[in-house]
Amino acid sequence: MKIQDFDFNLPQELIAQFPTEQRSDSRMLYLDSRHDQLQDSLFTELPSYLRAGDVMVFNDTAVIKARLTGLKSSGGKVEVMVERVLDDHHVVAFIRASHAPKVGSELLLVNLFTATVLAREGMFYTLSFQHEKTVTELLACYGQLPLPPYIDRQADLADEKRYQTVYAKNPGAVAAPTAGLHFDETMLNKLRAMGVVIAYVTLHVGAGTFQPVRVEKIAEHQMHRETFHLPSETVEAIEQAKTQGGRILAVGTTSLRALEASASANNGRLIAGFGDTDIFITPGYRFQVIERLLTNFHLPRSTLLMLVSAFAGMDNIRHAYQHAIANQYRFFSYGDAMLIEKKS
Repeated sequence: MKIQDFDFNLPQELIAQFPTEQRSDSRMLYLDSRHDQLQDSLFTELPSYLRAGDVMVFNDTAVIKARLTGLKSSGGKVEVMVERVLDDHHVVAFIRASHAPKVGSELLLVNLFTATVLAREGMFYTLSFQHEKTVTELLACYGQLPLPPYIDRQADLADEKRYQTVYAKNPGAVAAPTAGLHFDETMLNKLRAMGVVIAYVTLHVGAGTFQPVRVEKIAEHQMHRETFHLPSETVEAIEQAKTQGGRILAVGTTSLRALEASASANNGRLIAGFGDTDIFITPGYRFQVIERLLTNFHLPRSTLLMLVSAFAGMDNIRHAYQHAIANQYRFFSYGDAMLIEKKS
């Protein structure tokens, strides 16, 4: 497969620049991949597609204020996007600058503290923050919310609430698990009341999620690594549902990747615990845990478009995206939702 197999033309006006007034106001396109059928719906109708005993797995990561601006020792401007917090004083980050900073050089960030460039590997830099406060504390005080690059504006106070799920608990992501942005407490309570089991994983979404695939043959693409935690309660809920006829629905591609990464590493079994994953899911992948996926619409030529193509079938996704564009669905992080049945 080549990268052009996952390309499509998207009108600029369909890229959602702001969230809907209420979280649950989005539309939802239902794709039954087993029967090659599409149905236009609303996100508020999601409960009608579920039944008691189904398990929904949410990613409870919380977005951190991962973007910092500053200067190199030469005076040139830099923008640091934290990819992963390693410990209280070290991070892995992207750095945007007119000339790449050298290993050993120092950056003055937000005109208040310095960071030393310790190493570089590909697009990533390892930085040491020189301050008595921890990295987490510094980001909370001085960082900026990292809205995706296709949102053509600066983050405001409203984004600090809306670019975060209502159930976010574990700080560490630099991008929101956007399928979860549609849920409010009213919807979650309604699902619990009808007997749907709510379970969680934590996968800290990295900035690499916005990086385009730059190779022609997708098998040559190297995924960025992300850390995840799979709680024992979630493993137990999934195993019980599978024995009792319940269906497993991943809320977002990040929840799916955490579950499938665990199963792939353990001969099909889910094992509770912490791990790292660079799992790259493309057409031909055999899904071992998930039967249904709630997701948003994804970027052309992206690994996430490849993932949903693997889940639903390439022809089904092409048809669904053509339908979504023709019917003016809103795309990407603040856009509309899509509920997909796995192609058998």
